[in-house]
Parts: sequence; structure tokens; C-alpha cells
Amino acid sequence: MKIIYNKYDKQRIQELPRVLFEGRIIVVFTEREANRAVDYLMKQKLLGFDTETRPSFKKGQMFQVALLQVATPDTCFLFRLNRIGLPDSIIRLLEDRTITKVGLSLQDDLRLLHARRPFKTGTFVELQKEVKDIGIEDNSLQKIYANLFGEKIAKNQQLSNWEADVLTEAQQRYAATDAWACIQIHEEVSRMKREKDFVINEQN
Repeated sequence: MKIIYNKYDKQRIQELPRVLFEGRIIVVFTEREANRAVDYLMKQKLLGFDTETRPSFKKGQMFQVALLQVATPDTCFLFRLNRIGLPDSIIRLLEDRTITKVGLSLQDDLRLLHARRPFKTGTFVELQKEVKDIGIEDNSLQKIYANLFGEKIAKNQQLSNWEADVLTEAQQRYAATDAWACIQIHEEVSRMKREKDFVINEQN
């Protein structure tokens, strides 16, 4: 039996081994590259989804969403939205209803994307709702992943500059890991529901 917790102790996360996406990362700089990337992604059945925005350290200062990460189990595309905006090809993906796109705090991500360009939201699955269905009360990707897999998603790149001319290897790997992790969580929760091989340990 797999033991999971309704609330995962944040202190325990620091002791866990670190997980990183080890697949192929493709950074998309142009509309033409975006067209090719979306053609590839539209052939998939399940996609992990996330965004990054340059952090603001001044009161009243806000930045537009700078990066869109869309992952398959072995490939992650990083769309530099601060360079290309939301071209028609990405809108096609966002509006698609045939492919399941999974993410965490999707309401925030979609709101930021809508601010760049309006679109009709297609098929998305909110992981916070999925994990609540099996008794997990945490909302953060880091806690949920640690709870299900016993591994740590490091967040040290979260407040880095996502509008930099060149994204560092660490930024790319961090961004890709977040999107890829959404697929892993969705598939594991689906498996757990199907096989009913887990118990919830209540932490107060």
C-alpha cells in the first residue's frame, strides 16, 4: 500500500532527492518555430502545461507572462512569449478540445495568457482538483510531487529573470521540470484511483 499525506510537511522536502526533467528541451524564439512546435504537440494525447513571469520587486510594477512551457513525457517546448507574443499557432493549441492539457493553478496561468491575447479556453485539467479527489489538501506543485513520488522539485530559479536574452540551463531545466511534473502527477493520480492501492495519513 502506498502511503500519502493529506498535508505534506514542508521540512521533510529538504531531505528528499532532487528531481529534474531529463528529456529534450526546445526553446522557441520565432513564430515559425512555434508553428512547427505546435504541429508536433497537436499529435499528442496529454500535455503538461505551465508559465513563468518575470518577478517584480517594485510596488505597482507588473510584467506580462514571458514563458509558456508545454511538455510531453520526453520533450518540453519553452515558448518565449516576450519575444513572439501569442501567435495563431499557440492560440490553436490553447483553444483545442481534443488534447488534455494538465497544470496547477491554471486559472492564474490562463488569466495571464488571456491578458496577452484573448482566446477561447480549450480542454484543461486542474491538478489541484484532481489531488483533492484523493484526499490531498496541499496546493503547491512541490508539496504534491514530494507527497506522491518522494522527490524534491527545487524552486531556486522561480524568481529569476524570465525575460533575459538567454535563459540559462538551470532556468530551462527548472521550467521544463514544472510542466513535465504535471504529467507525472496526473498519471499517478489516475493510476491510484484506478488501482485503489493507497491510504491517506492524516497530518494535523
